[in-house]
Amino acid sequence: MAYRIPSRVARRFRLQPAAGALAALLTLGAASAPAPAPVDVQTLETLRAADMRLGAIGYRLATANAPLCADIAPVPGIVVHAIDQYAESEQPMAKAAFDFATGVAVEGVVPDSPAARAGVRADDSIVSVNGQAVPVASGGGHTRTRDATVALFDAQPVNRPLTLVLRRDKAERTVAIAPSAGCRTLFELRIGTAMDAVADGRLVQISSAFLDRLADPQLAVVVAHELSHNILRHHARLDAAKVSRGLLRELGRNGRIHRMTEDDADRLGVHLLRNAGWDPQEAVRFWHGPGARIDGGIFHSRTHSSASKRAELIAAELAALPNGAPIPYRPPVLATRDQPLL
Repeated sequence: MAYRIPSRVARRFRLQPAAGALAALLTLGAASAPAPAPVDVQTLETLRAADMRLGAIGYRLATANAPLCADIAPVPGIVVHAIDQYAESEQPMAKAAFDFATGVAVEGVVPDSPAARAGVRADDSIVSVNGQAVPVASGGGHTRTRDATVALFDAQPVNRPLTLVLRRDKAERTVAIAPSAGCRTLFELRIGTAMDAVADGRLVQISSAFLDRLADPQLAVVVAHELSHNILRHHARLDAAKVSRGLLRELGRNGRIHRMTEDDADRLGVHLLRNAGWDPQEAVRFWHGPGARIDGGIFHSRTHSSASKRAELIAAELAALPNGAPIPYRPPVLATRDQPLL
């Protein structure tokens, strides 16, 4: 669990883009970056596809594991974005690609989700959520409007239909989305070549490099691990224990407690995978394969166990799974989330 939020706006990422698209993707939305190549519709569609790849994995994990989460929210299966996430020079092309009849739009809908069944479609612009207008977008190159819209969704009750007013082709329609509870976490990718992952209690942020190197089941291992940090309240518990996340994070008590939280996230993460319908042995294979081959980043830090030890720990956790364990299963490690880190 790396706690290194980048200074640039956390925006979009590459997913094996076509030649010529990479320069634009690596600088899109970065105020201090060199001038990017012209952003075109193909580039923006590449971004959308990558967003939806993570969105579908996050949706599956969050909804399947809602009974394990102390903090839940409506999770209808919508990935939203706001026009001011794009630099002002990029906004005309973003409007052409994504409509944005209002400042906030549906970037994509997870297949077979409540939103998909209700008829919500990509490029529907959002007017209101349960009678509350979406925030007004302004400026460019920031996520404030997107984040405020996500907070608006999160504030709605999970046991009642979610009513959206949507605008498309100058016409408005109202849709009612069936209740859908899930773990309250925003899943986001950021541009970057380093293998970094972040969990801060509210956010799971994954570097774009993971999408380039991993197939979806392997990517789900990484996302489940980070979601486990949020479920186990590690960010708040590390703060309460006054554990350093700076230069001293690998030393002494700091390193020991960080390793303990990482091991616990591995223990819980394999159950999140199983609850969501993935083969939990995928996590063991990951640490014997891609996880062991990744150089640098979070995997070779002294705040984490070695890849081989992580594979052994996860295999032992699965071996201890009771015969006929239900789905969803609440593993013993879940009981630690309200305990101080010592």
